[in-house]
Amino acid sequence: MAPSHAAQFSPQTRLVVDGRPEPEPDAPLNTPVTFASTYHAGGERGYGRYGNTTWEAFESVLGGLEGGTALAFASGLAACSAVLSMVPEGAVVVAPQTAYLGVLDQLRERQAAGRATVRQVDMTDPAAVRKAADGAAMVWLESPANPTMEIADIRQISDDARAAGALTVVDNTFATPLLQRPLQLGADVVVHSATKLLSGHSDVLLGATAVSGDVLFAALERHRKLHGAVPGPMDTFLALRGIRTLGVRLERAQATAAELADRLSGHRNVRVVRYPGFGTVLSIEVPGGAAGADAVVAAARLWVHTTSLGGVESTLERRRRWPAESTTVDESLIRLSVGIEDAEDLWRDLQHALESSRRDELRLSNPLDTLDGGGDRRFDEARHHGAV
Repeated sequence: MAPSHAAQFSPQTRLVVDGRPEPEPDAPLNTPVTFASTYHAGGERGYGRYGNTTWEAFESVLGGLEGGTALAFASGLAACSAVLSMVPEGAVVVAPQTAYLGVLDQLRERQAAGRATVRQVDMTDPAAVRKAADGAAMVWLESPANPTMEIADIRQISDDARAAGALTVVDNTFATPLLQRPLQLGADVVVHSATKLLSGHSDVLLGATAVSGDVLFAALERHRKLHGAVPGPMDTFLALRGIRTLGVRLERAQATAAELADRLSGHRNVRVVRYPGFGTVLSIEVPGGAAGADAVVAAARLWVHTTSLGGVESTLERRRRWPAESTTVDESLIRLSVGIEDAEDLWRDLQHALESSRRDELRLSNPLDTLDGGGDRRFDEARHHGAV
């Protein structure tokens, strides 16, 4: 469902032109949303769980961008589940130390039931990954990693995994195919939480996979049919509409993220800035541990406190507030997802939150901060004279 000449265009243009119906007089410019559970017999779809023109339009766009064939799923986690279903019972899966919690939870569940052996390694250490991949069925990685933002060598890991007889799966949610194309780097499967940057408006639950081989595609498509992990047509339509503006949203948010990372690296109330140099997500670590990070999050007004990311609005959260988050993630780590708001507005709000939280920390740690209010008064006097 793409113009025959679409392949000659840049990815930014293909975002706009792919997945559209053939032009005909009085035909709609966009692929209409198709609400159908039942079709007339005699065609290829057969039933609403097997196919939908709205899914196919979205899959055409994403598959073209990733350089493979895409499938849409009910959610990012449904897409991940479909990929993990290809792991034989009792096989070894190599996974990152930090990653999307839903994937790590599924792997823990499989291991607890004796259905898999999970080897978690530092994906930035190719030698460690190579060793762990020996005898494995699958190597799962994120690059950048969520929420620690490390970068893995996808090509090297894919080569080593293939030599060991393992599949390589790359979660490309943070980078998107505009910044990184794992299939071209040797990966076997790409997964997306299309809820995030691809859709971009925080109003869709959708997942997707992309592969370059017919065997893997058939396995994933069969899983979708048999397990019912099918996307809703309206969600897919909204994702298709959202992906049309991915190029401009990503360009704007990435420029702001880079600027904020640079400014935060010099801020007195930030201990660590984690930004790989591209993308719209960064993480910071602040003084005061969990309490210090919670105070920053609570003081923000423009930044939205929520667990999701990749929307037009900027969001933040302390990741260790989730009990299942890896203990390798610092208690004070705050993940920031940059939207398309004005960069200066975002900076002022973030700066205010960092300064406010620091003042609160100093006030609460002041031994004169007693019930008679002396600590507060002395703190205010010190701030007035520029001591704080």
